[in-house]
Amino acid sequence: QLQLVDSGGGLVQPGGSLRLSCAGSGFSLTYYTIAWFRQAPGKEREGIVFINSGNDTTYYVDSVKGRFTISRDNTKNTVYLQMNRLRTSDTAVYSCEAGFGIRSTLDPEQYTYWGQGTQVTVSS
Repeated sequence: QLQLVDSGGGLVQPGGSLRLSCAGSGFSLTYYTIAWFRQAPGKEREGIVFINSGNDTTYYVDSVKGRFTISRDNTKNTVYLQMNRLRTSDTAVYSCEAGFGIRSTLDPEQYTYWGQGTQVTVSS
């Protein structure tokens, strides 16, 4: 069974950090472009970052650039999202998605597998 498992969410104060994990099961994430999406209450779902397959080039939307970092650990078949200097506006459900044969896109329709989501709440 092919699936992604998101984890690492929680409650954190503004300015704090969290690291989200996206673990692949049944397939190797090495060959997939991985993106993180988030959906805040009452808002549209948005793609915020991706890491391409092959050369691991990355892209961040402006709202998270300089604060979030995406990375892979192929030995653990896991992609991470390190989130620093968190803001209340980062509160959302975060989920990772995997796409084979695609690159450099945050179009959710291009991705094939997705995790169940993990809640991130930034509040004092």
